[in-house]
Amino acid sequence: MLDTPAGARGPEDLQDPHGETRAGRLTAWGNALLGGFAPPDDAAAAVTGRDEAHRVAGLPGDADGDRHALTWALGRLRALGATGFRLALPAPGHPLGLTGPPEFNARALEAGEAVLTVGGPALGLVPEVAWFGPPGDRSATVLWRCSPVREAPPADVPTLREAERELAEGLREATAVLARLDVAGAGPEALRALEAYRRRGHRELLAPGYPPRAVRVLESAQRIAALLAIAAGGHGAAVSAGEMAARAGVLRPLERTARRAQVAAYNAAVDERGDDGPR
Repeated sequence: MLDTPAGARGPEDLQDPHGETRAGRLTAWGNALLGGFAPPDDAAAAVTGRDEAHRVAGLPGDADGDRHALTWALGRLRALGATGFRLALPAPGHPLGLTGPPEFNARALEAGEAVLTVGGPALGLVPEVAWFGPPGDRSATVLWRCSPVREAPPADVPTLREAERELAEGLREATAVLARLDVAGAGPEALRALEAYRRRGHRELLAPGYPPRAVRVLESAQRIAALLAIAAGGHGAAVSAGEMAARAGVLRPLERTARRAQVAAYNAAVDERGDDGPR
C-alpha cells in the first residue's frame, strides 16, 4: 500500500547532491537509446535504477488513466519524432532548462527536475514519486507525467565550453570559501562527510555516446555540489544564525554554477551535435 501520495515529496525524494536525479538518468539513457548507443531494455533498466518501476502517462493520443511501461513509452516518443532529450533542474527564482508554459514550469519546479524532448512535438516529462514499504526497506514507483511545452530556448543553459570555464572559476572560489568557513576543521561530522565523498570511487557518469568533455564537466559539477552541500549543512566554524545566512549567500552563486554545468553536460548529447529541439 502506498503511504506517500503520488506527487508528494518526502525525504527519500531528495537526490544525493553529487549524484544523479531521475530526470538526469532519463535524459542520459534516453539519448543513448535514441542515438543508437544502448538497446531499449538496457536504457529502461538504467533509468529505473533502484526504483521498483517507472511508467509514463499523458503521451499524445493517450486516454485518461493510460499508463505505459518505460520501454514502450520511449519507443512511442521515438515514433513521434523525438531525437533526444534535455534536462531541466529548476530552483526557486531560477527556471533552469525550462521553456514554459507556466503550468508545466510550476510542476517541474515542485519536483526540482524535468525532461524535455528534442524533435517531434515539444513535450515535457515530470516525475511523480510514490514510496512504499516499511522504514529501512522502502522502494519507489515513478510516474512520468507528459504534457506539451513551448518551443523556445531552454532558460539559462550554457554551452559545455562556457560551463567548463565557469566551473574552473567556481572551483577556485569554492575552495577559498570552504577554507574561510573552516569546513575541514569543523569536527568529525564534516570530516566523515568529506571522507564518504572521497571514498565513492569511480562511477560511470552519463551514458554511452556522450563526448568526453561532458563527462569531465559533470564530474567537476558534482564535486562542487558535494562540497557545497557539506558546507551548507552547517559544517564549519560559523554557528550563529547570522553567520549561517551569510554563508548561504556566499554559496548560492556557486550552487547555481554547478547546476548549470550539470544541465549543460546532460544536454551535450543533443546540443553539441546541433539538434533543433524545443527552441
